[in-house]
Amino acid sequence: MSVESARRAESVGWQRELREQFPIITAHPELAYFDSAATSQKPRAVLDAVHAYLTTANANAGRGTYPWANRTTELVERTRQRVKEFLADPEPRRSAVHFTSGTTEGLRTVARDWLTRYLTDGDEILVPFADHRANLDPWLEAQRLLADRGIGIGVRALPYQTRSGDYDHRALDDVVGPRTRFVAATHVHHVYGGDMNVHRIRAAVGPDVPICLDAAQSVGHLPVSVAESALDVDFVVFSGHKALALPGTGAVWARNARGPVFEPGGWQGTPNTVGIASLEAALDWLGAVGTDRVARWTGALTARLTEGLRHLTSYEILGCQSSLGAGSALPAAQRRHGIVTFRHHGIPSDDLGFILFSYGFMVRADSLCQAGATAKDGSVRVSLHVYNTEAEIDRLLLVLASLD
Repeated sequence: MSVESARRAESVGWQRELREQFPIITAHPELAYFDSAATSQKPRAVLDAVHAYLTTANANAGRGTYPWANRTTELVERTRQRVKEFLADPEPRRSAVHFTSGTTEGLRTVARDWLTRYLTDGDEILVPFADHRANLDPWLEAQRLLADRGIGIGVRALPYQTRSGDYDHRALDDVVGPRTRFVAATHVHHVYGGDMNVHRIRAAVGPDVPICLDAAQSVGHLPVSVAESALDVDFVVFSGHKALALPGTGAVWARNARGPVFEPGGWQGTPNTVGIASLEAALDWLGAVGTDRVARWTGALTARLTEGLRHLTSYEILGCQSSLGAGSALPAAQRRHGIVTFRHHGIPSDDLGFILFSYGFMVRADSLCQAGATAKDGSVRVSLHVYNTEAEIDRLLLVLASLD
């Protein structure tokens, strides 16, 4: 056996062992779950942690002094530190972690409780008008809230390269100005699956402008480091339910190095303690498995799918065309990270979604919550995680080929 064959066999065996840890996946071998960009499935370790918490320590956090309440308070604080560790936070004593219901609430919290305290009349912000709506609407809301107080700010669109789905970094100099005070960006695009090269935004705006990163499609799917040599951003916002934890769970990490210290406003009520317990378990599971290995596995499946799809003439694959079928030969920043979105030239995307489910494939088929998109912009998205297999991809390609 060649070295390459041995490595592949080891990888397949590693993945098979992990797949067995997802009860909902093993209970339905006839189905292929291809919607992990919407929500991920949960490993047994997360389900066990939830059960253990609810049956041994369920109480409110920061309210009582009896043992269950103390253990819950410790859980919340311990998970804050776990988030910092998971993001390779170089200065955990300075930074803050605030738990939310998910990315949408997290971005709105940054917009309402931080950005509106930071901006002054005449300032400008750059925001993505072709990313997920959750990373556009909060900043427009902040503009309206400031206007109600007599403070006018400019909202400028991050420029895009239409064909690749990436930000047009060469055009950034045309939109960055002396009053640019804030940038909202996305780490991995939820439609195109590409790394949005945020380091180039940092280079364009300089060292003093805060950047808020929507990391819903990266945390839990690939290594994410907030070391300044990696992601020199000020906020990382993500959803726990896309990172193997329970729904209704998310977090905002704040560097607290530029602008005011991040402090969510208003009275903070009862946190989602069971969700936080699931998030700690999910991050521990991912840390033990290795997000780098998860990313290599899903990246290989993505390349396998795009390689097959690009030879089918009835399909259009959205996003960067130079990334199709190249697999590991591509520079890391150009690879698709577990997301492939496409259209059939003759079959409407919602109909194609129903057809695929009749063959056992669960995919997303609509406008994908993309800002500015309408029903006519519908597409089919296949999004992967570590529980997906090569056999599932090959079976999907056979069905798609039969419709070519």
